[in-house]
Amino acid sequence: MPKAPQVRFRVDPAYAPAEKIARRLCLTSDQFRDCARRLYARGFPLPDETTGMYDLEGVDRWRMKQRPDLYPEIGFPAPSPLPPSPRVDLVQRDREALEAERQRRAEILAQRRRKS
Repeated sequence: MPKAPQVRFRVDPAYAPAEKIARRLCLTSDQFRDCARRLYARGFPLPDETTGMYDLEGVDRWRMKQRPDLYPEIGFPAPSPLPPSPRVDLVQRDREALEAERQRRAEILAQRRRKS
C-alpha cells in the first residue's frame, strides 16, 4: 500500500469562516452576527458567495483602513482635516442685517403709499 505524502510546508489559510473572523475582531459569533449589517455598511468585506468564507487579507485591510493614523505605512489616505471656517466680522454682519431690514421696511412703506 502506498504511503501518504508528508506535509512539506505549512499553508496559511486565505479564507476563514465567520466564527474565526468574529474572534479576529474580538467578538463572539453572536456579536458578529448582530453587527454584520453595520459592518457591511461600513465597507467590511462580504463573504464569498460560494463558500461563505471571508477573505482574511480583505478583513485585515478593512481593519487597518479604519485607522489610517495608526497605519500610515499602508498608504491609505488619512482623512483631511476640515478647513478652518472663514472669519466673520460680527459687527459688519449686524450692520448689513440692519441695513437690509431698513430697506425692506422702506419698500413696504413705499408700497403702502402707492396703494393709498
